[in-house]
Amino acid sequence: MAISIFGLLEVMLLFINAVAILNEERFLAKIGWGRQAANPYEQESVKARIVNLITAVSTLMRIPLIGLNIIVILYLVVLG
Repeated sequence: MAISIFGLLEVMLLFINAVAILNEERFLAKIGWGRQAANPYEQESVKARIVNLITAVSTLMRIPLIGLNIIVILYLVVLG
């Protein structure tokens, strides 16, 4: 099984899709990773940075991800 650049890009796209669809109220807050669970005085903690990254990806990357997913799906349908 050969690993290609497109395969790595596809894995990254799937990972970003997974992060973008995480719902804060349904999933993240239940495991203690919601924005309310992050202590405002610990802005430099790893947990606070990951929570901020998840929030940023879900809000900023929503529209570009739709376009990227359409391009990848069309590429895979046409070229296999």
